[in-house]
Amino acid sequence: MSQSKILFRLSGVPDDEADDVRMLLTDNHIDYYETSAGNWGVSMPAIWLRDADDYDRARSLLDEYQQARTVRMRTEYERLKREGKLKTWFDAAREKPLLYLFHFFVAVLVVYLSVRLVIDIGNMGNN
Repeated sequence: MSQSKILFRLSGVPDDEADDVRMLLTDNHIDYYETSAGNWGVSMPAIWLRDADDYDRARSLLDEYQQARTVRMRTEYERLKREGKLKTWFDAAREKPLLYLFHFFVAVLVVYLSVRLVIDIGNMGNN
């Protein structure tokens, strides 16, 4: 058995995709383990192969899965678009208007404070 080798980084990966990858490896009897982002989120969440000798076979299976997933996701996107069921920013804002107003005001506050800070620092140099 050779050293472990990283197969798949989990940062930003949807749960369903991560579950599919786990199932793919399990169904094909490829031994793996996972690392998490840790308590403070500074580590790298990933799926690792216990035996690097399994890498080529696992990578091939993963590549096939990702190609099929890409086709499936594009087809679903196009279907939703065609049926007019694609969720827009406006739809999301209508569902939770208070949350969007809160985020909007926080963004405005951040911009205001940033600009104000720059102006105040600029005025200090003129005195």
